[in-house]
Amino acid sequence: MGLPFVVTTLTRRGLLTPGRPIRVAAQLHALRTWGWSLAGELRQAAARDPDRIAIVDEHGTELTYADLLDRSMRLARALRAGVGVQAGDRVAVLCRNHAGLVESIVAATLLGADAVLVNTGLSAAQLATVAQEQRIRVLVHDDEFTERTLGLPADLHRLDERAREDLIVTALAGELHPPDRDGRIIVLTSGTTGTPKGARRPIPNGFGPLVSIIDRIPMHVRDRVLIAAPVFHTWGYAALQVCFALRATIVLHRRFDPATTLDALVRHRCQALFAVPVMLQRLMEVPAPDPRPPLSVVAVSGSTLPGGLPAAFMDTYGDVLYNLYGSTEASWASIATPVDLRTAPTTAGRPPHGTRLAIVDDDGEPVPSGRVGRILVGNDMLFEGYTSGADRERHDGLLDTGDLGRINADGLLFVDGRADDMIVSGGENVFPAEVEQLLAHLPQVREAAVIGVRDAEYGQRLTAFLALHPGETLDAEAVREYVRHYLARFSVPRDVVFVKYLPRNATGKVLTRELRRYYG
Repeated sequence: MGLPFVVTTLTRRGLLTPGRPIRVAAQLHALRTWGWSLAGELRQAAARDPDRIAIVDEHGTELTYADLLDRSMRLARALRAGVGVQAGDRVAVLCRNHAGLVESIVAATLLGADAVLVNTGLSAAQLATVAQEQRIRVLVHDDEFTERTLGLPADLHRLDERAREDLIVTALAGELHPPDRDGRIIVLTSGTTGTPKGARRPIPNGFGPLVSIIDRIPMHVRDRVLIAAPVFHTWGYAALQVCFALRATIVLHRRFDPATTLDALVRHRCQALFAVPVMLQRLMEVPAPDPRPPLSVVAVSGSTLPGGLPAAFMDTYGDVLYNLYGSTEASWASIATPVDLRTAPTTAGRPPHGTRLAIVDDDGEPVPSGRVGRILVGNDMLFEGYTSGADRERHDGLLDTGDLGRINADGLLFVDGRADDMIVSGGENVFPAEVEQLLAHLPQVREAAVIGVRDAEYGQRLTAFLALHPGETLDAEAVREYVRHYLARFSVPRDVVFVKYLPRNATGKVLTRELRRYYG
């Protein structure tokens, strides 16, 4: 990534705006001393904009950047002195979106410990497995999850909300110096088909990763941003990193509610919203506020956008929708802008600056434009491997995402689905995601999911699960006839199952294993 491009992008987004010399010097010193970890980003923000509001919660409680840094440092000193946390230990954080979550992550990184971001949707049994496999030393958790922690080993130190606050209030004075070892952020994979794995995220080595994102998604210094996506998820955590870098004011709510979210966007005059696609669907189900929130960016990631959603959302809230395609392991691969989504609503967009993208066949050879192949990606933030020691397949510095897709003649990427979701029916390759997108256009359908099941005659066939809007009706044969009209015969679902809702995890991804259990 060339220096002129970096400087131009930072200037456009307000990061090179002159400031008080003493604060600019302190900001640069923080980055030079602490690096580009979350702790370093918070330190630079507090040095440059100490009185800027960093976090606002659903109750209206505000913390400045100076407050947030002070509380995080107090917690770090208390964890070191009272619990014995040191560099290389692992601190798990089982929290919803609020300031305590952020303080806990920063405190761990200040000490050089790894922060393990735990999905709030895990069961007690899954939590116990994660604690064992990730070798957790300390678990910081919200009070609502106390019951899930009861079966954890007695030597695993647990801190609920009261205990965490007591540590902060009673922390002894003292200095914190950069640790000998940089702590890593460990994000758990979504676990939609099995036990979640721990993926080690690298620490940015400069402005490059930030510039790649904000060049395509036009956020600016001191924006007001509501992060609705769970921060324990890669997308929510990435939003937090970007916000710290931009010294943004961050609005956090523990739970997502569409009406409450819209009210907060208006009340706090938010310029940006980070969410997952299912949240946009829920926002469209409640009346739009008048006046509309002053949004210039609504950035989503984490799952496929239903085909009709981009146009409907932008018709209501303006051409502000950006869709980032990536994963826990790959970070990002491409970004679709509002222009892209108006042109091709199902596109994943184009790779941002500094990102390499390739579509290859099973032998690793590039495929022609328009042909489906394996999606490989390369960028500065590819994960460092799983904590188990395993890794994903890589080719010439590019990571195999595990997805299949194609690039059209205009350079737009389209994701056809997971390679292991594709079925072979009567000798034909069938992609469930293509059928899902088509079914989502039915006006009666609120949400749709399609999976492959065994079939005695064809080897495999599709089964569609549909949740309808309240008061709507639809019959299975009408659904099959609709698909038959638009797609090849082997894409027609053998079975159509009507459900009240689709089972999803806390990040909005459909739980395929639950659908199979329901079908069975």
